[in-house]
Amino acid sequence: MPVTINGQTYYRTGEVCQMAGISKSTLFRWLKDGMFSKSERRDRRRWRLFTRDEIDRLNKEVNQINRTGGL
Repeated sequence: MPVTINGQTYYRTGEVCQMAGISKSTLFRWLKDGMFSKSERRDRRRWRLFTRDEIDRLNKEVNQINRTGGL
């Protein structure tokens, strides 16, 4: 369930993975590679939070991989 902080809606890791159709290990690998290096937000439990814009960027990356890397 998304959380709203100061009027901005954020999504947690599990929600992001489900929305993008990728596994958590893939998301964490991409994070490690710097895909979202500028914007790392965390909630009070230290869970990562993502904006809708970041999810849209992630979806573009997923779609690019699916178009070029299919069997």
